[in-house]
Amino acid sequence: MEFQQLAFERRSIRGFKQEPVPKALLDEIIEVAAQTPSSMNTQPWHVHVVTGDVLDRIRTGNTERMLETGKPDREIRGHVRYEGAHRDRQKRVAAQLFEAAGIGWEDKEQRQDWAMRGFRQFDAPVSVIGCIDRDLIDSTEAYFDLGQFVYAMVIAAWDRGVGAVINGQGIYQSSVVREEASIPEDQLIVITVAMGFPADDFPANDVVSERRSVEEIATYRGFDGL
Repeated sequence: MEFQQLAFERRSIRGFKQEPVPKALLDEIIEVAAQTPSSMNTQPWHVHVVTGDVLDRIRTGNTERMLETGKPDREIRGHVRYEGAHRDRQKRVAAQLFEAAGIGWEDKEQRQDWAMRGFRQFDAPVSVIGCIDRDLIDSTEAYFDLGQFVYAMVIAAWDRGVGAVINGQGIYQSSVVREEASIPEDQLIVITVAMGFPADDFPANDVVSERRSVEEIATYRGFDGL
């Protein structure tokens, strides 16, 4: 596809077919993402791709420990509670997803079940765990670079018929993820991407979140007459 078409048509996929994704296809996706620019060409990213029993153990451990403790155990600083316009946008997309999934806003049990699906990485057949070199833990550029890599990976996947959702809940218990995925200690776990072929009968897959306009995002100076 043309990039503009990909950018506008891509959606976050939260319902997947239980169909394996070939390793050769994942290699293609990662090779495209590897062309991402980075600060001083440092390329600080690493990805650990897991499936099958390894991913099942991560799902189980992440979910059970979250239910037991109620507290994330992440290796990076999490965001604070969103407020103001950020909270409003968060609530609007949640309302869209709940409506598509048939979950009432006041239905705490079904909302809790939805959260559990997030901890299970939405039962996707593949999880791609994104890391940076640990010695760059205080480098803002490294997180920015990994973010670019992850977006390129998601776009490359979509171009090949593979759906994805960037998912922080799936690594809330990062010590579980590190052990089961055998992630080296010199790498810092930052994010994961749930990936697989989109389920055709999962209504939330069709949700298109609202986007801010150019006028809301961009400020121009010195463009008089242009």
